[in-house]
Amino acid sequence: MNAIAQHLQKFKSELNPFNCQLIAVSKTYTSEIVKQAYDAGQIHFGENKVQEMVQKQEQLPKEINWHLIGHLQTNKVKYIAPFVHLIHAVDSLKLLAEINKEAKKCNRIIACLLQIYIAQEETKFGLSFAEAQQLLESDALKTFENISIAGFMGMATNTSNVAQIKSEFESLQLFATRMKEKIQLPNVALRHLSMGMSGDYKIALAAGSTMVRIGSAIFGSR
Repeated sequence: MNAIAQHLQKFKSELNPFNCQLIAVSKTYTSEIVKQAYDAGQIHFGENKVQEMVQKQEQLPKEINWHLIGHLQTNKVKYIAPFVHLIHAVDSLKLLAEINKEAKKCNRIIACLLQIYIAQEETKFGLSFAEAQQLLESDALKTFENISIAGFMGMATNTSNVAQIKSEFESLQLFATRMKEKIQLPNVALRHLSMGMSGDYKIALAAGSTMVRIGSAIFGSR
């Protein structure tokens, strides 16, 4: 068993008791390295950039489920609409409308997560809790038949303060619980919380994460 397979096995054994899905963040790693992880049984991979994801999707087995986890511009949606499994970082109604339009052209329903801004860092994207609720209650959302809002994504502050990270993840979990009770729409099924990366995934698991995004801890340093 090679190192990548060993790392995958370790994470999956940790995540299974929490019923949490491992997203192997393959950005900047070659298709050959991604194929090693696929051969070890991993099918969910996360990419930050559209162009890199499109290139890898063309080169690698079609059974792979590709997750777009980086910031997505509206003019790039058309390139991933035919195959993307889940878009994690939807941060505006405008972007959601574009995803719906391109999904319709492909005769698909594309699953999306709303990215919520929970960190105390200006460099991160996302909706506030109020903006996310406004979007979920909007009349426009009810007209989107080719998207499904599957939950939320959040990135905690890059800090060594465990209490702060815990508080940020828990705030998103509480918001998700409230929205599950409040929003009842055919195209909304809030079942996923994409929280946690290599440095803070254990805190995210304790806070109810259903998806963690792990890169270097699987593949090695970039």
